[in-house]
Amino acid sequence: MELGLVGLGKMGGNMRERIRRAGHTVIGYDRNPDLADVNSLEELVGALKGPRVVWVMVPAGAATQATIDELASLLSPGDVVVDGGNSRWTDDEKHAVELGLKDIGFVDCGVSGGVWGLENGYALMYGGTAENVAKVQPVFDALKPEGDFGAVHAGKVGAGHFAKMVHNGIEYAMMQAYAEGWELLEKVDSVTDVREVFRSWQEGTVIRSWLLDLAVNALDEDEHLEQLRGYAQDSGEGRWTVEAAIDNAVPLPAITASLFARFASRQDDSPQMKMIAALRNQFGGHAVESAKQQ
Repeated sequence: MELGLVGLGKMGGNMRERIRRAGHTVIGYDRNPDLADVNSLEELVGALKGPRVVWVMVPAGAATQATIDELASLLSPGDVVVDGGNSRWTDDEKHAVELGLKDIGFVDCGVSGGVWGLENGYALMYGGTAENVAKVQPVFDALKPEGDFGAVHAGKVGAGHFAKMVHNGIEYAMMQAYAEGWELLEKVDSVTDVREVFRSWQEGTVIRSWLLDLAVNALDEDEHLEQLRGYAQDSGEGRWTVEAAIDNAVPLPAITASLFARFASRQDDSPQMKMIAALRNQFGGHAVESAKQQ
């Protein structure tokens, strides 16, 4: 089949290549002309035969909205837009309504796989009507990993990005658990080879995972992570997961704590810890450190 692909960065560029390897035609557009096959969205739409499928892989928010608005003015009834970026599921519902007014279909798709997806395949979680999903199915089949798993029609519009959001929330908590365990192992004198302890967990344990494999890779490159600053950004999906938990009265203590830990990583001199130190000094006479000592 033919596919229009908008956004050819690290994810989009590799996705274009994987879809082409499966025998499909991909016409890509990116603001960077060195990456693009065409010079504009208008040219991209004009190069596709109807009914068209255009997959959008641009940053969530304003960039996605602007792209979908422009596509709405260019596409025809029966065409389908797929948002494969990290949009919030509530935006999906809005986009589906906007495009539906022009009889243009909409499918949201959470995509996981990162830089490994080109060779290993991408885990896909998509939402939309069965009719619209069917129009995109050959592309889903090309992108997914080999075998019976790795792709799911998660439900109605918004379900794909909601499922990916929860996936990322779980990822936050898993990474935090590995990080805390690593720090504790590094802290004690009795454990003399933390990297090999992590490596030993890769086989025969209940905590083995791809994330553990990646942790071992990182420790092989920098055994004590001395080249890194202890600062972790968040993509926004962890926040959305916690907000959704509040809206639905679902307790998520591990995921919430992992998100807050990322916030703490951005503080060189934690104001909260200043208060904790002051209180411990007040009620117990515990020693405090002067800021001038730092």
